[in-house]
Amino acid sequence: MTYTGAGSTLKHQRLLEEGTDARHRSDLQVHLGEQSSYQLNQLALGGAWSRSDIQVVFDGEGASAELDGLMLARDGQLNDVHLDVRHEVPGCTSRETFKGILEGKGKVVFDGRILVAKDAQKTDARLSNDNLMLSRSAEVDSKPQLEIFADDVKCSHGTTVGELDADMVFYLRSRGIAEARAVQMLCQGFAQEVIDRIANDELRARAGAVLEQRLAVPARGPAKAAEGVEHAG
Repeated sequence: MTYTGAGSTLKHQRLLEEGTDARHRSDLQVHLGEQSSYQLNQLALGGAWSRSDIQVVFDGEGASAELDGLMLARDGQLNDVHLDVRHEVPGCTSRETFKGILEGKGKVVFDGRILVAKDAQKTDARLSNDNLMLSRSAEVDSKPQLEIFADDVKCSHGTTVGELDADMVFYLRSRGIAEARAVQMLCQGFAQEVIDRIANDELRARAGAVLEQRLAVPARGPAKAAEGVEHAG
């Protein structure tokens, strides 16, 4: 469990790139003090099975949190995220942006909840989960939730599930770009919003390179060596 002191800032970046036979389980709990800020960037790009339970609790007024996540699920892969954000005090803000890319028979589960307690007036909270389906055999279970017990708040939540725009693929192919490369480019563009928010330059570059590499390999390609990176600053 992590506690942020009054006025402090914590930037937490996690890149999970295990091989296709790995299983990953993580439990993250963060409590935010007055006027503190927390930024999480989590990219899960590998592993046969991955589950992350993330809880963020606002204990001090004026705190803020930005949570970004990217999930890549290919044949035989399950990526599961459970998010619980609790606004317990007034005047706090949170933004949660999670995206999924699915190939073959990959599966993504996103269960995200924002709770705004009775005393948490002036809360500003926004939750979104967007998913890009590259196969009709893939599966997305998305459940964004809002529980609001205060009456002076700005809150929103939503989810989208869709396929690549055929016109965009055609446009790139008409410029001499192979179909596989066109799909790869569009997927990277979809994910770039999350990648660009990684504060650490080296990790941001690595995340982009790993995603590009994995999208370039057929969904049933050979397993990679198990590997993972985590950075906090």
